[in-house]
Formats: sequence, structure tokens, C-alpha cells
Amino acid sequence: MCTELSGPWPFVTRRVYQAADRSRRVWSSRHHRKGLLLRTEGRAEIVASSVGKWLWNPRSLNWWIGSVFAIGSLLFLVASVLTLSQPLMQTLQLDPLQVNAIFFSGSIPFTTAAYLQLFQAANAVTGDGPARQNQHRAILGWRPTDIGWLSSALQLIGTMLFNLNTLDAMIPSLNWFQQDLVVWAPNLIGSILFLTSGYLAFIETCHAHWGWKPHSISWWVVFSNLLGCLGFIIAAILAIATPRPHPDVVTLSVVLTLFGAAGFLVGSMLMLPEATASAEVSSTQKTFQHGLQDH
Repeated sequence: MCTELSGPWPFVTRRVYQAADRSRRVWSSRHHRKGLLLRTEGRAEIVASSVGKWLWNPRSLNWWIGSVFAIGSLLFLVASVLTLSQPLMQTLQLDPLQVNAIFFSGSIPFTTAAYLQLFQAANAVTGDGPARQNQHRAILGWRPTDIGWLSSALQLIGTMLFNLNTLDAMIPSLNWFQQDLVVWAPNLIGSILFLTSGYLAFIETCHAHWGWKPHSISWWVVFSNLLGCLGFIIAAILAIATPRPHPDVVTLSVVLTLFGAAGFLVGSMLMLPEATASAEVSSTQKTFQHGLQDH
């Protein structure tokens, strides 16, 4: 029997159940969606356990999501550093078109990981009953009232717009209006979707419109990603092309892109230890629901 519902309106992200033996079970949206066990130990204990699985855990979809996001973030970070350092570009004999190609290469892992995350959300078991065997896999799903699915769907669309704008940035000889049309506009819209997605993921974990939970590794994942989203959207706003370029504004935009990439890299790397929580769920627990914990 469900005795407590909570979450940021209009979503429910936490439920408390009381069993017939009066034991309590806590359902948490993110942990349920990702098949994670709710952890009560502190960060030091999490860091000390299952370190090897951080580096190689290919049976875990969560591990793949974190790893692929990290690759995309790292490529964005490298491209940003190169853009800010002309001497380094000259040393490596790179031109701006090649650096833009690194940005585009980074957008591909972002889209891949975003789709894996959406696939995971679309196929998470819903309801209070046991998981159904032989359930058909959804390619995209449609769960707009599910905060995890909605966050993942918006992020995927945002990454696809990043694919478009980083690809268009490699077109030579664009004037300022063409840059705004095919590079800046997709970048801005994609960044807005990223920020919306990041905030939804944050409030899903906090079970409120704001929360401070530094003891939770999941909170650090979504908080780092949210900071990255903020960096990306401010960078996108400043990146608008004008008839008279302003080099200082362009430089600041790249710095904020670097900040955004660093935020996502930290969040992605933290997803690896978070993913180890999904490795030891017993078959009995699986038949009920992931993300439940006896109290």
C-alpha cells in the first residue's frame, strides 16, 4: 500500500509503500528508471567499492551511457581548448575547420548516449506490479508524464540540433546572417532543450524544485550536468553572429562552452560509480521493481 507520494509538481518522483509485515519500501524515480539500488552509505564507501567496474562494466547500460557521454564531453572540451589557444593549434597544424570537425565528432557520442538514455526510460517498468516477461521493447516510447522519459526525450532532440549546428559550422564562407540561421539558431534551441532536460533530471533526483543533497552521488551527477547546461546556454546566447564581430564576446562564449563540457564530463564520469549500484540486484528484487529499498 502506498502511504506517501512526493515530487516536484506535476510529477511524482518518490513513493513510500508499506507491506503487510509493516516494512517500508521507498521507490525513487531515477533509481527505478536506471535499475539502481538506493544507497545509504556515504561517498567514501561508494568510492572504495567496485572500483574496477567503473573502468569496465560493459554489461551495464548505465556504464555505457556514462562512458559515451564522457567521450562526447571530452571532445567538446578539447575543441574548446584548441579554439582558445591559437599557438596550440599552430603547433598541431590544425585549422578552424578541423577544430569544428572535433566539435561535430563530439556531438555524435552525445546523441548516441542520449538515445540510450531515452531507450532505457522508454522501457522502464511502470506501475506497482511485477515486471512483465517478454515485454516488447520500445524504440522511443511515449511517456510525456514520466519525468525521466521527458528529460531524456528533450535531451535527445537537443543533441540532434547540436549535430546540425556543429555540422553546419564546417561550411566555409558563411556570412553573419547565414551563421545565425544554420549554426546559432540550432545551437540556441538545442541548449534550451538541454537546460530543460538537465533541470528535469535535477528535480527528479531532488524530489523537489530545488534540493541540496551532497551525500548522494546521483545528486552530484545531475547537479554537474545542470551546471554544464547553464554553461552551454550562456555560451549559445553569446555566440550570435553580428555584422561587426566582437572577439571578446566570442572568446567568452568559447570559455563557457569549455565550462559546459567540463560540467558534463564530471557528471558523466560520476555516472560510472553510480552505475555499480545496479550490478547486484537479486532476481527476487528484479521481479518486484528496481529502485526499492526496505527500511
